[in-house]
Amino acid sequence: MSGAPGLLARRWRLGLALVATTLLVSGCAMLPADFERQPSSAIAASAETTLGRIAKASSPDPDLSGFRLMPGGDFALDTRLQLARRAERTLDVQYYQIENDETGRYFLRALRDAALRGVRVRLLMDDLYTSGEDELLLALAATPNLELRLFNPFPAGRGSLLQRFSSSLFDFDRVNRRMHNKLFIADGAMAVAGGRNIGNQYFTQTAGANFLDIDTFVAGALVKRLGSLFDLFWNSPYVRPIGTVVASPLPPAELQQRFEQATGPANTPAPRPPAPNDVLGYAPLGPALKDGARLDLIWTLAEAYADAPDRVVGKTASYGGVPLLDVDSVRYNVIEQMRRSRSEVTLVSPYLIPGKAGLEVMREIRGRGVRISVVTNSLAATDEPVVHTGYRRYRPDMLRLGVEIYELSSARTKRSVRLGLFGSQVGRLHAKSAIFDRRALFLGSMNFDPRSDTHNTEIGLFIASPEMAQQVLKLLEVLKQQGAYRVRFAEGGEKLEWVTSEDGADQVLTVEPDSKLWDRLMLELLAPLAPESLL
Repeated sequence: MSGAPGLLARRWRLGLALVATTLLVSGCAMLPADFERQPSSAIAASAETTLGRIAKASSPDPDLSGFRLMPGGDFALDTRLQLARRAERTLDVQYYQIENDETGRYFLRALRDAALRGVRVRLLMDDLYTSGEDELLLALAATPNLELRLFNPFPAGRGSLLQRFSSSLFDFDRVNRRMHNKLFIADGAMAVAGGRNIGNQYFTQTAGANFLDIDTFVAGALVKRLGSLFDLFWNSPYVRPIGTVVASPLPPAELQQRFEQATGPANTPAPRPPAPNDVLGYAPLGPALKDGARLDLIWTLAEAYADAPDRVVGKTASYGGVPLLDVDSVRYNVIEQMRRSRSEVTLVSPYLIPGKAGLEVMREIRGRGVRISVVTNSLAATDEPVVHTGYRRYRPDMLRLGVEIYELSSARTKRSVRLGLFGSQVGRLHAKSAIFDRRALFLGSMNFDPRSDTHNTEIGLFIASPEMAQQVLKLLEVLKQQGAYRVRFAEGGEKLEWVTSEDGADQVLTVEPDSKLWDRLMLELLAPLAPESLL
């Protein structure tokens, strides 16, 4: 989920928006009449492109996929920009949120520049966070070779989130369902996937609250599968070209001039270059791509899944009226990997609400002696405070099962020297990952909560690599030691304690760490107003 500012821009906007709309709405806006759809398909990798040649030369086996984890925001942003600059045929780009800040505008300009070089650019955005950005996006869409489509668009109220929900009261179940996927594919040969949206705070480009997140660079066999998953959404009936949702009275030339001004150096400075090496010891990919060198990647077997766009209308597979398991959903495959685990499972999610079903899975595998460790945000670190009310309902149950719980501390990450991901900036967890038996890794856009389970669409990669699993576990170990609290029951009871180790001695807190009394009081007031199904 995004960290966009404002209470209604957070996940708990849904409950408040319902109250507001009952006062504001006398009717319900509708999308314009249907239009002629123009389907298109991903372009396969080819040795005729530079990226295609590098990918082929780097691969030891056509059935394997190559990966490089990118926990550092500067590396993750630079990799996307390098791919955009070097693409020769096609860019397929899919994001839940692209913020109108320096990073977001610079990213959009890189896509525009690629289109002007003759690259076919297909940009798919969820429509939730495009409020007030219609002119910028229409200007981008006026670029030759670039098409911008919106997933599940709002029919009216384009200026603000409140107006959007106010105009869709009787269509609330539809507009509450969003595309949370994040995917970037260049020339059908290389890709970036993971948990990051596009904005300053996702790439440590701001002095304020930055997110701890993780992406992976991908080459090889899996990229074709990722292209087919992109096509599934791009050609979906729930996707519309932006021009069929909103129009501008300005001619294309003037729109393009406004885009040039908004994204030019005066308003959109270039991001700082990446460091010489990231926390895993990798150098930036740019020089290797420039030289055409063989890429140093981890090659292994992998699979990718995405939830069906049909979630927009609540459609699920059934036979004779009986719901069937959605074996292609991200959640189903994460749960199956948990059930197949024999020794340990580590879950990483900024918004963690296991629900009764998730709790039963934990109980099942704990009954077989499987160790479970979870890493999530503390109250002070989360950007979704009402979601924390859902999480804390399950915190005692997880502890009773013997689940190890670690909560990220903004204050501790700020002080940590070893983490090195935030410097003096405030850290918030945004990564979505799972490690199974230290041998396999899930990485994607899915949070472990009801919204990702039933309302949002998600994408996830399942990578059979002990080496990558160990890399993530090492990052988490540093995070646990220097950036988190371990939650436990106090001796002889079930009162919660938050424990850290400072200078070799345990320090124990008995209230939510780093939080103010007002924060805790607000949480108590909001908890009854937060239905779990909407979190």
